[in-house]
Amino acid sequence: MSVPAKYRAIGDFHEYYAGARVAPYLTLFVGGNHEASNHCWELYYGGWVAPNIYYLGAANVVNFGPLRIAGLSGIWAGYDYRKPHHERTPYGPDDVKSIYHVRELDTRKLLQLRTQVDVGVSHDWPKTIEFFGDHQQLFRFKPYFKSDSESGKLGSPAAKYVMDRLRPKWWFAAHLHCKFSAIVNYKQDADVDSAGDPAKAAGASDHAKDIQNDAEIDLNDVTGEPSNGDVHDRTGKIQNDDEIDLDMDDEAPNTSEPPAAAATPSPDVMKISGEPNAVPLDLREQLPASFTRPTPISAHPVSHPEAITNKTTHFLALDKCLPGRRFLQLLEIDPISQSPATDSPIRHRLTYDKEWLAITRAFRNINPLVSPIPYDQGEAHYRPLIGAEEAWVEENLVKTDKMMVPENFEITAPVYDPRVGLQPKEHPKEYTNPQTVTFCEMLGMENYFDASEE
Repeated sequence: MSVPAKYRAIGDFHEYYAGARVAPYLTLFVGGNHEASNHCWELYYGGWVAPNIYYLGAANVVNFGPLRIAGLSGIWAGYDYRKPHHERTPYGPDDVKSIYHVRELDTRKLLQLRTQVDVGVSHDWPKTIEFFGDHQQLFRFKPYFKSDSESGKLGSPAAKYVMDRLRPKWWFAAHLHCKFSAIVNYKQDADVDSAGDPAKAAGASDHAKDIQNDAEIDLNDVTGEPSNGDVHDRTGKIQNDDEIDLDMDDEAPNTSEPPAAAATPSPDVMKISGEPNAVPLDLREQLPASFTRPTPISAHPVSHPEAITNKTTHFLALDKCLPGRRFLQLLEIDPISQSPATDSPIRHRLTYDKEWLAITRAFRNINPLVSPIPYDQGEAHYRPLIGAEEAWVEENLVKTDKMMVPENFEITAPVYDPRVGLQPKEHPKEYTNPQTVTFCEMLGMENYFDASEE
């Protein structure tokens, strides 16, 4: 876990992992920057980390009753975005951080979805979301957010790509340690994304805080805080000395990889397309084909899928789970997706998503652990592949009644032993998770996360 040494404590999750306690409600979560990343690694495709607590994996879409839920784990770091999930134990000081950085391959798979989802979840905020809420109040509570926002460091471009593609009714996030709500209205023209330009959100910050959900149960009376807006943070009223402050996390800057500074060319250096120090074309043409730089294809679809019809996304981030903080809000969400009813309304069950399983199979030949990760081939390339895989999923899983997520949690790593404490003598090991084995066998694909001795 990436956390300053002075804040390392065992907490109570180990009790749920060991079975001493059971979560009273089904809990879904995505990974952030303070998770047990080695445990999440075992469950790349998603799985139970404890009974009734389900990790959505690096990226996923699942159904709970009529609700269709998409998730994207990790936080943004542009310099790691196009890399594979290369981290293996024992982790070095860089690995323990890069392991939770969001990757392009996982984002790419979510961008292949062509049908409506109800809920999106990310740890990091979608980039520019602050401008669709009361950003002025946000910047007053968190002054350094303003400079980060203006410099493009605030939020995740990957989360924004996915939110703007899927346009769910609700998008939930965390990470920035304050409560904040926003409303993103998309244009009626399905081929144009109006949410890409913060300037086009004019007026959103003025009225978002005044729009309320009739189904919302506000817990102000429980926390004792006044309801005076949708941005909430500690303001000197409460100070917890044991809190891990966002500023104290020595995470690398949340920004894209800066381009290398170009040297000042001398007069005799040939320039090509305005680039100094470029290799002349006649010399380039003499190089073998293997030296040719591959041309990346845009990950963004040319047009918006017709089946994704929602025009308004409600964004909500909550504060840290500490006394007096705005960390809990209850919502009733009416589904807008066409998720098939696969279980009884008496007791909803978690089920796999047909389209997502097809996407997973379509990408099954790309090993997410090793370089190079192939460039995005574009939506036109992937669409027929996914269509063929949907037919496979229908024939082999839907018709054979195998769409229920099995409740097959198993303990892999040893349970916490207070006699050993937090400083074991050996490095943590990697484990092959039986849930991942079962999932890969179900889809007929190789398990790249088999942590054998070899």
